[in-house]
Amino acid sequence: MPQPDIRRYLKHGTLPQLRAFEACARLGSVTRAAEELHMAQATASVQIKKLSETVGLALFEQVGKRIRLTEAGQRVYAGCSEVFRALSDLEQGLAEMRGVASGRLGLAVPSSARHFASRLLGAFVQRNPGIQASLQIHDRLALLDRLGNNEDDLYMFVEPPDERDVVAQAIVANPLVVLACSDHPLAGEKEIAFARLASEPFLMREPGSGTRMITLRLFARHGIVPKIRMELGSDEAIREAILAGLGVSILPRYALGLDPVLTKLVCLDVEGFPLESHWHFVYPVGKRLSVAARAFMDFARAEAKRLFRDCLRGAHADATAHLIEVIQPPGLGGDFVHPGFERSA
Repeated sequence: MPQPDIRRYLKHGTLPQLRAFEACARLGSVTRAAEELHMAQATASVQIKKLSETVGLALFEQVGKRIRLTEAGQRVYAGCSEVFRALSDLEQGLAEMRGVASGRLGLAVPSSARHFASRLLGAFVQRNPGIQASLQIHDRLALLDRLGNNEDDLYMFVEPPDERDVVAQAIVANPLVVLACSDHPLAGEKEIAFARLASEPFLMREPGSGTRMITLRLFARHGIVPKIRMELGSDEAIREAILAGLGVSILPRYALGLDPVLTKLVCLDVEGFPLESHWHFVYPVGKRLSVAARAFMDFARAEAKRLFRDCLRGAHADATAHLIEVIQPPGLGGDFVHPGFERSA
């Protein structure tokens, strides 16, 4: 029998009200909450008003043009996380009893992983149609914020954060290579010394990027400061700068993609390359992974390499034959979004 002190919450449709309230409190706007929940703004407002009436206290106060949580609102907001977590744990346990992969799966990745992450997630959803998946694409700092707030099921990093208590599991090789334009003076040379490479103007990812961290660590190991000519916020921007003859760069092999114009890029034969690195699945220590997340990790470990190889053997293989011959292991490119999941940047 329900405890007398919670009966008021059992007869007013409290869960939909809590959902609308939590979104509004988190986003700081009824309009944005309604958009996220795919409901009319008036509906969201009514849900929040009903919750306030159920609680018997005001949950928001108007401060100028902005809304702010009252003390009661702050307590209810904290309680939302506990309620939703309890329901999530209950559903995970029931899903295990059902013995099928179902439910929601949230994956957050950096922009450099979006091509193969979308293909990998699409193939997984195709095999497990009961899963509703989403792919979030952000820079490293935003990913770290999402990781700290436990907003997604899994995260992908080349360089797992060592300043946080996380579990990191390597899933697929992500070899780093030195890319230059095909008419670069070093393009035809063999066994290029790293010191010679370091004399070239470098195109670097933005501060916080995993690739940048690995690159700077490599230069530091050689006791050399890179000649950074330009910092850019994506692998695509760096590729365009390379093609424009602005410099060379260290990028993941998979960043090459499948666009025929990228055959104008070459992989320089530099000592110590390709540089070994891996993509990792990362999640907080102590986090109980959902059935869907565990199934996706198992799928990735078993299928990632084959999937990448099949991508290069597809319809665009002829256009990338030169790349396949020069650079191993096979990579991945193109952009694919399976209709079974949504992607946002």
